[in-house]
Amino acid sequence: MNQIITSGKRKRAIAKAIIKEGTGKITINNQNYENLQFFHKLKIKEPLEITKRILGKMNFDVQIKIKGGGEAGQIEAARLSLARAIIKFTNSKELEKAFLEYDRTLLVADVRRKEAYKPGDSKARRKRQTSYR
Repeated sequence: MNQIITSGKRKRAIAKAIIKEGTGKITINNQNYENLQFFHKLKIKEPLEITKRILGKMNFDVQIKIKGGGEAGQIEAARLSLARAIIKFTNSKELEKAFLEYDRTLLVADVRRKEAYKPGDSKARRKRQTSYR
């Protein structure tokens, strides 16, 4: 059976999507994506709705596994890996263009990470004020 594996990252979260021929079933960590919180579900639905609008059908199943990071970072990573998987599976330039026009972060990872703490300080940037009186 033909399957494609893609990945997506956001902050500390890493998502791996496995896409193969099927009926349009999307699972995230072995649970249906419909069981997610409302706004998380909408985030995952975005690439699916664009795919339906452009191609008219969804003849694939996607299984997404996510590790690390927080809740929002995991959803962003899953969304990225899902969109990349759909593009690779369908080989549609028109769909890729539609994804990029809608939201660039569907296909391009946000590479920002948390800035490291500086030596002798408890934060990354601004230092504590001192008074010499």
